[in-house]
Amino acid sequence: QPFNPGNFLVHAVSNIICSIIFGDRFDYEDKKFLTLIELLDENNKLQNSVQTQLYNFFPTIMDYLPGPHQKMIKNAEKVNQFTLEIIAEHQETLDPTCPRDFIDAFLNKMEQEKGNGHSEFTVETLSRTTLDLFLAGTGTTSTTLRHGFLILQKYPEIV
Repeated sequence: QPFNPGNFLVHAVSNIICSIIFGDRFDYEDKKFLTLIELLDENNKLQNSVQTQLYNFFPTIMDYLPGPHQKMIKNAEKVNQFTLEIIAEHQETLDPTCPRDFIDAFLNKMEQEKGNGHSEFTVETLSRTTLDLFLAGTGTTSTTLRHGFLILQKYPEIV
């Protein structure tokens, strides 16, 4: 029977990235995890709208106009809030001698740079970097794997 492995690939790739960034993976039925994936998927679809593309060029003006870009902004804020909650949990349970993941390593570097007024190691930078790694890694890697499967199906003699 034909099937679309897209969702399986997105979930698997997201979980691998979560284990690197957050130090933990999610159950595939976890509500938070599924909501996060849905928000990312919805934002990918919304990025094709004209309003969203205009928002990239004229963010100040577009902030006041209705359209799908407003939904994309709200979705991004929800994903950012999810990330900030995990960062806060990591700050409470941090053991500087035993970093568990990317967030712990970043928090350790933040502590080292505490006296430096020009340091870019802040919670905001951590949140944005974590978000970038998660968003960029999930979409591109799962799409690459999907295309790889298609190529292998078309040319089974390669295997």
